[in-house]
Amino acid sequence: MMRGLDTTVRKLRRTVFEEVARLGFKANADTLNDDMEAIPYKIVNDDTIKYRESVYRARAVVRERLRLAMGLSLRPENKPVHLTAGVEASNISDKYYEPPLMQVIPSACEGCQEKGYEVSNMCKGCLAHPCMEVCPRGAISMVNGRSFIDQEKCISCGKCKTVCPYDAISKKERPCAKACGVSAIETDEQGRAKINVDKCVSCGMCMVSCPFGAISDKSQIFQLARALTEGDEIVAEIAPAFAGQFGDNITPRNLKAALQELGFSEVYEVALGADIGAIAEARHYVHKVATGELPFLLTSCCPSWAMLAKKYFPDMIDQVSQELTPMVATARTIKKEHPNARVVFIGPCAAKKLEAMRRTVRSDVDFVITFEELQAMFDAKDIDLLEYEAESSFHNATGAGRGYAVAGGVADAIEKCIKEYYPDVEVKIEHAEGLAECKKILSMAKVGRMNGCLIEGMGCPGGCVAGAGTNLQVTKAQKKVKEFVDGSTKKLPPKELEEIELK
Repeated sequence: MMRGLDTTVRKLRRTVFEEVARLGFKANADTLNDDMEAIPYKIVNDDTIKYRESVYRARAVVRERLRLAMGLSLRPENKPVHLTAGVEASNISDKYYEPPLMQVIPSACEGCQEKGYEVSNMCKGCLAHPCMEVCPRGAISMVNGRSFIDQEKCISCGKCKTVCPYDAISKKERPCAKACGVSAIETDEQGRAKINVDKCVSCGMCMVSCPFGAISDKSQIFQLARALTEGDEIVAEIAPAFAGQFGDNITPRNLKAALQELGFSEVYEVALGADIGAIAEARHYVHKVATGELPFLLTSCCPSWAMLAKKYFPDMIDQVSQELTPMVATARTIKKEHPNARVVFIGPCAAKKLEAMRRTVRSDVDFVITFEELQAMFDAKDIDLLEYEAESSFHNATGAGRGYAVAGGVADAIEKCIKEYYPDVEVKIEHAEGLAECKKILSMAKVGRMNGCLIEGMGCPGGCVAGAGTNLQVTKAQKKVKEFVDGSTKKLPPKELEEIELK
């Protein structure tokens, strides 16, 4: 599990983001092309970390990373396209994301074996050789006193691994494919990974699981940096998973002040929108599911989960909650109070980038960046969060809304609201985390085994704190969020929030 570790891949991503943020803050159209051309040479040279077997390949990878970080698509492999091609269209302060969001960088992919089994040096050549006995295709034989698997005959059933008493047979599998819960990772004609966009729900688990950093997503940090330098009113809304993401000793006051130093005029908690959502979904459950009008209710705040349900189980669309997600509810609250402001969602999630591009959301959320990208923006401006402290903290949201950041937190908040405000209604809760588990629970719901339930789905195992744009190890992040929830002065949102009209 690489999440939260300061690996070379993470350092490279951060460095590219930092350089792109600097370009945005500089915002010089006359030198932009030359500045872009210089970045691969600045990042990869004789004095820097050796990222690949040659500086030429390393720079080729950085160039594609650079394009994605600028919000551009990868260049085609079969025709010449300049590094800066299309940059004029990105040199603006309001560029939208264009799918596909997740892309495999061909020059970075090592073409890992899709799936297979191999005998390691742990094999003792035992007399029983159960691996040979269970193989349905006779693919295993004894060679030089040890088991040997004929890959031409092997069907990758895994029976040999299951019975080996020495655990001497290893399963080889693409890390990106293993992490993908919807089997969207396929193989191109060169044996490299490719993403089937028709299956992908943009959770980003493939990206954070690739040890070669061959998968990356697009970013808006260049455009956001430009917008921040233009002096417009820009308001940040930050997801509750932020706890601990910028350092153990960083408080909400530190973070709020640092964001203001970066150029944001105001900072809101997305947990405010989660509070609104918890009350709204509690009412939805009571009036629709408890009455038998709907068989069950699916939460909608995780975009990958909602996309999974709509894409793979289209007959369940009516069961997906129509309430606003916390990101959108908070954004609409902000725009009511600041009608001329642009809103930036800052969170742990890659899929939120596409949620913000929906026709019904585009006017509410102007930018989406991740915690990882925000840290790079702080680095680009040499902002040390410990040196800044705002006069006030985040005091508005409740513990229930803040708990949305961890798996089970959404359902828990809704359940508590139902028990508090509708005490005569019995509620049944189920939740799934990780897309593979989400597919299982949706399959069960489809055949009637989840009737009467409120079902929470989280695309990332562990919840939002495990999102593709996080900086911290998942278990540490969960602990930090719990501390933040426990420290909340209000535990539940008031029922009056259901009267708020944001649609």
